[in-house]
Amino acid sequence: MNTKFLKSSVLGLSLLVTGCASVDPEFADPRDPYESYNRSMYAFNDALDSAILKPIGKGYNAIVPAPVNRGITNFFNNLEDLTSAVNNLLQLKVNRAFNDVSRVAINSTIGILGFMDVASNMDLPRTDEDFGQTLGAWGAESGPYIVLPLLGPSSSRDAVGTVVDWFVDPIYYIEDDETRLIMRATKVVDKRADLLTASNVVEQAAIDPYAFVRDAYLQRRQNQVFDGNPPE
Repeated sequence: MNTKFLKSSVLGLSLLVTGCASVDPEFADPRDPYESYNRSMYAFNDALDSAILKPIGKGYNAIVPAPVNRGITNFFNNLEDLTSAVNNLLQLKVNRAFNDVSRVAINSTIGILGFMDVASNMDLPRTDEDFGQTLGAWGAESGPYIVLPLLGPSSSRDAVGTVVDWFVDPIYYIEDDETRLIMRATKVVDKRADLLTASNVVEQAAIDPYAFVRDAYLQRRQNQVFDGNPPE
């Protein structure tokens, strides 16, 4: 076992148990009332990522040819378009829901089960809606920022949305346990591999990576809820 990872994990867990060091109220972000816990969980997730997911992601990129890698990403994006269609309907965005359904129909047929993103070349872009955005569209506030174990940045609203989206995900309904597990594991590895460049930017550019990730996440979610036109 990686000694550095083991030490970091033990440290992260001990911080969670003890409540970790308190954050100076003078510098506290009102959107992040649980910052002490969140920083501890962020450190734990980061240690887990550095020891396991990031090396696997690098190996994945090194072994899997770029066209195949892109195809796998397209395949999972095609499944996510179904979830997006459901959430657009729940938000009464009928045109966007039709866009998502059209994408799935085209990419699942002409695009060979979604491995080719033909729809984007036909002016049918991804809308990428989830239940957290649906709640926000109906007036639910973001709530406190929360770092979830393994899943990372979230909020009280988006945490609820994540649970709902889990049951809408087509992978959830695959009956064979082994196949379902392989699909989920492949999706996680593929997504982590795609984010390698972004994580390197955070590590190199941010003085406080935790605050950088938090602010970027909250700003992005605000932008998504209001479809790119958030209030000032």
